[in-house]
Amino acid sequence: MPKKEKTRVEKKIGKIKSFLHEFRTFAVKGNMIDMAVGMIVGGAFTALVTSIVTHIATPLIGILIGVDFSEWEIRLPHLYGNAEPGTLAIGKFLNSVISFIIVAFVVFLFVKAMNRFRKKEEEKPPPPPEPSPEELLLTEIRDLLKEKQQ
Repeated sequence: MPKKEKTRVEKKIGKIKSFLHEFRTFAVKGNMIDMAVGMIVGGAFTALVTSIVTHIATPLIGILIGVDFSEWEIRLPHLYGNAEPGTLAIGKFLNSVISFIIVAFVVFLFVKAMNRFRKKEEEKPPPPPEPSPEELLLTEIRDLLKEKQQ
């Protein structure tokens, strides 16, 4: 009996099923779950760093310099009949730069530690190979011959 040719709809359904199967395989891999956990922890860490910069580092830097730069702004003139003048929030930008530097430094330390750990894993010698059945048999024969000689 000749094989029935698939219709366009059946081909589309087959492609969709294949795509969904591929996505499910990708989504349940350990790497995907690890990445999702990393993103959640990274978001929380970023919020923590932002708070530290905004509430601790910036005021301390302001005290040392003698200027509170967190509210630095440059007001732009009224253009094209806008009711509100535009502003360039220089202080907020500086806070973001400080946050970025802190996060980048922590990520650098984390990657450096991971590389050190990987290097230690690579340096471990591989376990000796298992003896083949022939070698096991020869070892047994040798041991028996030694017993007979004694």
